[in-house]
Amino acid sequence: MAAKTKRQTPPKPGNEFLSADQAANRYGVHRASIYRWAKESAFPAPIKLGPNVTRWALADLEAWEKSQREAS
Repeated sequence: MAAKTKRQTPPKPGNEFLSADQAANRYGVHRASIYRWAKESAFPAPIKLGPNVTRWALADLEAWEKSQREAS
């Protein structure tokens, strides 16, 4: 008998989180660049969701993108 898995519900708008790989893919850089930018305070800080789970809030990334466009 196969174990039943609980179906995941999609996140509510404004509550989406991206992994380092997803953030790196969004900006066309290596995932190490995402961590380096965050360490240098040139990028939004990640959020620790658990001991081995680090994510970036999509809303934070979109706000950062907007500030970058306005600065140029």
